[in-house]
Amino acid sequence: KTQPRGYLLIEALVYIGVVAALLGVAYAASYRCIDRSIALRRNADDITSALHAGERWRADVRAAASQVRLESTDAGQLLYLDGPSSAVVYSFATNAVSRRLGTGPWVRLLPNVKSSTMTADQREHVTAWRWELELQTRATASVKPSRIRPLFTFLAVPEHPSPK
Repeated sequence: KTQPRGYLLIEALVYIGVVAALLGVAYAASYRCIDRSIALRRNADDITSALHAGERWRADVRAAASQVRLESTDAGQLLYLDGPSSAVVYSFATNAVSRRLGTGPWVRLLPNVKSSTMTADQREHVTAWRWELELQTRATASVKPSRIRPLFTFLAVPEHPSPK
């Protein structure tokens, strides 16, 4: 006749240790997924903001009624666009692109900008404008910055281009 077997205290401690190790690994993986998800959301928001800023810039360049002027100062680069109702000015300084409508206040259009260059791009019959933009890569305490550099190039032609 066999007697019913029970668990020994050592076996129970081994099982508890295995479960604790598995839970620890699962917690670390879950934390890493959540952290990377937050980083991905931030990158997606930065890209969306850059695309919206680029489309606004293109619309302002297309609406320019007269000569587009570019001015480089010690504080940064200024792009003057004289529109039908009021002038629009774009500025890049202190890692941000700002926009001013008429004589109103400066509005920060795009923060976290590493570099911004607006240049005239002379074509055969018109002068196009090119905006090259690089965003800063953001790193958190546990997530390395991404390997992909967020670079954007926007092109626009004034609707009423001035002759060469």
